[in-house]
Amino acid sequence: MAKRPPEGDRGQNRRPGKGSGAPLRRFGRGGFFGNFLSAVLVLLTAGLLYSFVTGDSAAPTEIPVSELAADIAAGKVIKLAIVSGAATATYATSTPPAGAATSSAPAAEERLAKFDPNASLAETLVGLGVSPEALSKVSVLYQPEEGGGWVVASTLLSVILPLLLIALTAWYIVRQVRGAGTQAMTFGQSRARLVDPKDNRSRVTFADVAGCREAKQELSEIVDFLKSPKKFLEIGARIPKGILLMGAPGTGKTLLARATAGEAGVAFFSISGSEFVELFVGVGASRVRDLFKMAKDAAPAIVFIDEIDAVGRSRGVGTGGGNDEREQTLNQILVEMDGFEPNEAVIVMAATNRPDVLDTAILRPGRFDRRVVIDLPDRRDREEILLIQAKGKPLAEDVGLKLIADRTPGFSGADLYSLVNEAAILAAREGRKTVAQFDLIRSIEKVLLGPERRSHLLGPAEREIVAFHEAGHAVVSTALAFADPVHKVSIVSRGRAGGYTLKLPEEDKRLHSRKEFEDDIASTFGGYAAEKMIFGDTTTGPSNDLQVATAMARDMVTKYGMSEKIGPVALEGEMGRTLFGRGIDGEQLSERVAAEVDGEVKRILDRGMERAKEVLTKHRAALDAVAARLLEKETVERDDYEALVAAHGMTVKPKKDIEHRGAAEGGAAANAELFGAR
Repeated sequence: MAKRPPEGDRGQNRRPGKGSGAPLRRFGRGGFFGNFLSAVLVLLTAGLLYSFVTGDSAAPTEIPVSELAADIAAGKVIKLAIVSGAATATYATSTPPAGAATSSAPAAEERLAKFDPNASLAETLVGLGVSPEALSKVSVLYQPEEGGGWVVASTLLSVILPLLLIALTAWYIVRQVRGAGTQAMTFGQSRARLVDPKDNRSRVTFADVAGCREAKQELSEIVDFLKSPKKFLEIGARIPKGILLMGAPGTGKTLLARATAGEAGVAFFSISGSEFVELFVGVGASRVRDLFKMAKDAAPAIVFIDEIDAVGRSRGVGTGGGNDEREQTLNQILVEMDGFEPNEAVIVMAATNRPDVLDTAILRPGRFDRRVVIDLPDRRDREEILLIQAKGKPLAEDVGLKLIADRTPGFSGADLYSLVNEAAILAAREGRKTVAQFDLIRSIEKVLLGPERRSHLLGPAEREIVAFHEAGHAVVSTALAFADPVHKVSIVSRGRAGGYTLKLPEEDKRLHSRKEFEDDIASTFGGYAAEKMIFGDTTTGPSNDLQVATAMARDMVTKYGMSEKIGPVALEGEMGRTLFGRGIDGEQLSERVAAEVDGEVKRILDRGMERAKEVLTKHRAALDAVAARLLEKETVERDDYEALVAAHGMTVKPKKDIEHRGAAEGGAAANAELFGAR
């Protein structure tokens, strides 16, 4: 594993309406109340607009014609607007009440007087005593008579507009309910993400995957079949329908599946096992049917199910019985795989890091009958992975990727990606334009233990306890022949640890002997023994050490047959014990055997504690010297540490030649060799 899928891979190039992966917006999840409030707001807004549009202004006061004549004669009226038997008089000012403050801009007042439309208003006013001189001072405006259209329109508007608003509100609510129902009907559609083979930006090939040589060789046959199936069918060969990728987390199972599709140039449907199972019964099986229908329509294609153990666990051990949704989903997957015809170029690939819990029906011939194991990368693979991850990052001349690969045993491809990325972040944070060797070395510790917490200050007493604790780990590890060498000792807090002793093996290991386990347990007890020897008391600091040592001792007894008293028998599976003391196979240990197991675990732990005490008593001078150096410098690197303990009579393990060569040649030469090899 060497390259993470590009961010653009998620959710692009999907079939419209199928497998979009978009989250389902349910009507019940805040939708009803949200729509109800929206409808209320729409009604209130519409009511306000309606009242604003249809609301009339204040109607003028109606007065008799005689009063209008008197006002005109008195010179109060300045304007008359005459419309079909009605005259609207505009007065110069409104008379304020007595004692009220007068306004600087007096408001005009309008009054309405009705008269006989068959008679002339001027004759009527003259008949009421208005002189022609007074009448000539008034501005008279004749307005044409309005038709009945506006009256009818305003009447209809006042009736129709409220009904229209109610209808629009009802349509809005019904539309939301219908949308929720449509979304509910799409529950059974597949959520698979499609990677189009023509999308070069997100395409991944075997050249982008470092290491995994055996796995790529196995999958190359699948690539050949997808490219030219006729060659296999003519000779009677049948390519496996299912490929199961097994390996530890971060080893590149998903990336390798994408690379297979990219190498073959076929459609790649990707989905997680947990996406099949929903609250509603039958949804998972429906999504499986839809997924395989999509794959057959797009054939040749690869269907990839990540974390298949989410639905593929052994049946009959749950509480749901035959109606369990997970089991129905698994049954549908098995049925769909059986329904493939020999000429259908659809390959199902799945990934899991727990192959031991899968149902036997999945692993039988005809389904997932080809199993590809992807191990953690060895030193050469780590060099290639680091080389790919370093592309696009400016490296300083002192960077030696061989040395970094040598110091990262047990790292997965994802860990190496994080290592290089963290190194680049550290360089950018400090304002440098290139990534130095020191950044990569610091990133190793950050990935393993977490970031430094220099603000986590300890008092003088606690600081001394931590120094002797870590010195105890280091001295015991150095004294024991089968313990890993010490690379660094520090009392600077990282992650949840108050201090740490970094021990790394000189080479990759696949097997561990009983002597190595015993030395590891003794070195784990080094901090506990040092605290008890120096201070006559113990603290909560060694709590994690005790857990680690106890787990190793129990595995020696119950899994690896390393107890002479219990003998070569496996009493626990990979998952260890479950409830009520039952093992993975449901078998319960007898009280006698359980007591013997506990006694053997206790004996191994006591022996490890005694060995740690013996080493620290013998090398007390080295213990004091390392603790003093830690109190002085806080961090002691390997060369300084080995020189210090050697000066106090301890024998230091020799370094491997490859580390000397990587450091001596320098980063430029080592990297040039790597780039030339690629």
